[in-house]
Amino acid sequence: MTNPNPDGETFIASRFTQGNLLFPTRIVVNSLHVIKAKPRLFGNNEESIAIAQVASVQISTGVLWSNIRIDSAGGTNPITSHGHRKADAQRIRDLIEAYQAATRRT
Repeated sequence: MTNPNPDGETFIASRFTQGNLLFPTRIVVNSLHVIKAKPRLFGNNEESIAIAQVASVQISTGVLWSNIRIDSAGGTNPITSHGHRKADAQRIRDLIEAYQAATRRT
């Protein structure tokens, strides 16, 4: 599911995948960051990578769901998420590439 937002787009993993039943993972992509937010019973766990620091985006597609891995050029741990629709995973990659291209032009 995708939610358009002036601060970027939010992609929510399917509740039918492991680890996402009660609190599905959200990936937010905006012009500055890629943020993975994993809600918990008390609070939330967030990881982020600046758009300029994204080195690669890898999509692994299964029968129903896709896994996405976003690597940082800075050597930090990658952002990984599973249970996204194929179209959402491709949209995440396309948004990151578009924001990086826009950054290079300015």
